[in-house]
Amino acid sequence: MDAHFLTPLFTPKSIVVFAGPADDAERQTPYARALRAALAAAPGAAEPVYLDVQTTGTLADLARARADLAIIALPPDEVAAAMEVAARIGCRAVLIIGSGLDAERCAQLQRIARRENVHLLGPNSLGFQRPSLGLNASAAGPLPLEGSLALVSQSGALTASMLDWARHNHVGFSQVVSIGPDAAVDLAQVLDFLATDARTHGIVVYLEGIANARRFMSALRSAAHAKPVVVLKAGRRSAGNEAALTHCRAIVGSDDVFDAALRRAGAVRVRSFVELFSASKCLAARYRPVGKRLGIVTNGGGPGVLAADWVSEIGLQLGRLSAESVASLRPLLPPRTSMSDLIDLSSEAGPEHFSAALQAVARDPGMDGALVIFSPQLESDALETARAIAALQPAFGKPLLACWMGDATVAAARRLLNDAGIPSFRTPEAAVGAFGNLASFYENQQLLQQTPPPMSDLAVPDIEGARLLIESVLAERRRSLTELESKALLAAFHIPVTQTMLARNPNEAMMIATQLGFPVALKIDSPDVVHKSDVQGVVLNIQNGASARDAYAEMIERVRRLQPEARINGVTVQRMARNRRGREVYVGMVTDPAFGPVIVFGAGGTMIELIADRSMELPPLNQFLARRLIDRARIADSLAELPGMPAAKLDALERVLLRVSEMVCEFPQLREMDINPLIVDEDGAVAVDARVVLHPIGQAARSGDYGHLAILPYPARFEQVWPLKGGGEVSVRPVRPDDAEGLQDLVRGLKPESRYFRFVSSMTELPPALLSRLTLIDYDREMALVALYRERVAGPDGEMVDAERIVGVSRCITNPDQTSCEFSLLVADDFAGRGLGSRLMEAIMDAAREMGLSEIDGLVLTNNADMLKLMRALGFSIKPFAEDPDFRLVSRRLQG
Repeated sequence: MDAHFLTPLFTPKSIVVFAGPADDAERQTPYARALRAALAAAPGAAEPVYLDVQTTGTLADLARARADLAIIALPPDEVAAAMEVAARIGCRAVLIIGSGLDAERCAQLQRIARRENVHLLGPNSLGFQRPSLGLNASAAGPLPLEGSLALVSQSGALTASMLDWARHNHVGFSQVVSIGPDAAVDLAQVLDFLATDARTHGIVVYLEGIANARRFMSALRSAAHAKPVVVLKAGRRSAGNEAALTHCRAIVGSDDVFDAALRRAGAVRVRSFVELFSASKCLAARYRPVGKRLGIVTNGGGPGVLAADWVSEIGLQLGRLSAESVASLRPLLPPRTSMSDLIDLSSEAGPEHFSAALQAVARDPGMDGALVIFSPQLESDALETARAIAALQPAFGKPLLACWMGDATVAAARRLLNDAGIPSFRTPEAAVGAFGNLASFYENQQLLQQTPPPMSDLAVPDIEGARLLIESVLAERRRSLTELESKALLAAFHIPVTQTMLARNPNEAMMIATQLGFPVALKIDSPDVVHKSDVQGVVLNIQNGASARDAYAEMIERVRRLQPEARINGVTVQRMARNRRGREVYVGMVTDPAFGPVIVFGAGGTMIELIADRSMELPPLNQFLARRLIDRARIADSLAELPGMPAAKLDALERVLLRVSEMVCEFPQLREMDINPLIVDEDGAVAVDARVVLHPIGQAARSGDYGHLAILPYPARFEQVWPLKGGGEVSVRPVRPDDAEGLQDLVRGLKPESRYFRFVSSMTELPPALLSRLTLIDYDREMALVALYRERVAGPDGEMVDAERIVGVSRCITNPDQTSCEFSLLVADDFAGRGLGSRLMEAIMDAAREMGLSEIDGLVLTNNADMLKLMRALGFSIKPFAEDPDFRLVSRRLQG
């Protein structure tokens, strides 16, 4: 049961094919002919058996054709019958190749798949290719070279184009999957499979739409934690953006949100087909970048400057050799060499000079990668220079990219570089852009590691008070909170707000202004006015009571004239912020149709929509994510110390962002929010104006279940402390990405027998991809609890220090049926017999119940007597496992 549930689909041991009779051209679709040709050219280990749905015979006759996978390439009206036959003969997966099936037929086939518990890829798909198996179950063209790159595409045309490009660029694939627009096995499930596939080291994705953002984010995060993922998305400019309700909606598009989602998932986004090819070259080279400082080595000043300009344009850094490296390298290079920024070897450079310069880049800690640019010069040798570079590749240790400029004269050199596994580009800009994708991957991996809880460790907010406020507004059938109500909501979460009072007539405005102290600001208070400035509903710098009284009367008259249907509660009066050194920023949130709530930060004030400075992040946030959110906005530079202006207090701004994250996580009723302006200075931050828009929620999306978030928060509620038999205690909590080293130490410290009982393998440690998969999990579909024991150990200097080690872990993963789960359990050998295993199992069963699952099961080796004894004690039933007599299937009901 450790095998992925899509193994019968993508790694079948036996195959049956429904493609019509070979001698009947009328019943053979073009896809059937292409499939027959593909299977004949690359039959693979699992030789297909061809069946015809119109063949007479009994199911007993057909049973001899029992297989893991059925491939169907038939006319639309015959597909359902073939799928019924495939299910009856025990096929566990079905692939439907073709096009033209309408929505009704697609829905019918998906119903059959659910009823028969069959994994269905398609319909309207080109199929898949698995070069390592010699299996071409597709109509996408010849089988590609075998490699470490996987391609997943929702477009058949792009799949074929990518394969054609790969053949001419010597790029191989571990797997190619054409999903199609109506696939039952969706993109998320394919990504989940590739995350655990040992042959896949990088993934390229082309997508046109997302059906379930939570499931997509879960699978993408899991895959990107284990290996690089590059995504190209169509439809960057959505025509479906609604009219703005708040400033936030006005400046945020769905494509911006998709960018934020990919960053948080640890993946890299490219924006063109050309960029996708460039990124694929780098992934095929298996580069694992460590930063964004690119060293440039060239024999032509012009191409080098073009590359350096593009480095600056896309936010990278030009790597510079240290003084020591320059001094040691100088005697080895031509006299005219320049090393002030990029390394320009001059037109006199030969292969040995390129080699010496690149070796210096490889050794220098100030360089994260290298780009070598060759420009044909008098007496230069493109091929010999390429050979010198290729010789460095095996031991280079950093990303190494090449740009051989020209065409016919450098064609052989480019082929040599490609054969050596060095990504080669025709222009300096394309090469720099490819390195930029690697640098983005590195930065996004840091975001991926963050798994914050819904609530920060700041002072506890008044959640009940905030809930009563929200419910009272919705009870009045209102969606927009007034400024006073919006500020009350912020205050409940300890966000500083300016003191604001409501005046209902001119005399009240005068008295309140006098009490607050001048200067004051007056603002219209109406649930129907979205942007106060649109109706001239804001007056600033009022200096005396008479002016406040007159401003009130004039404002009411203006608003009634400009928006006569608006309900007017009165006018709010607040004292003006006096600090002239404060910066006006904007904090808000918007609800994306696919990804749910998104937190936005940027420049604030009246020019917000014109400036359109924005950065965004999916909640929940922690301090690291909040700081990165600030740093990505253009206004971040103005928050530093400036002439005559102290630096703004960034930790106060971070606290506001954390508080907004808490609010968004706790209340799915929040649809949009503007805090504009939020004034930040050296003393702190204060919200001057705020507006919140709500929407009612159904029974399926209540406060506290976090179903409205694309990324489920860290479930801190599972943290607890347990006493152990024989003394001592362990702390138990959900697993986190930073537990990877501790989990690896647990596995390394096991006896060989214990490792075999758990992993059915003689391995002594977990492979990196599996370790990643086990430590960064989606708490929505699985749970893993680790038990940590604190003990005294010798430190680096020999002194005794406190340290925690993982001594046990229990895990449950939801099965594809969404009603049951599979468990695993591992306890350190020196903690056996202390009650830890049973407690971890009881805790993981409680977690599975909370997830709404009704059954838990697992496989235990027949000779693992201690584990079988524990299962009996916990009430599990123990049965033979039909597929392998070496195992026992243990299961238990969780509900009812």
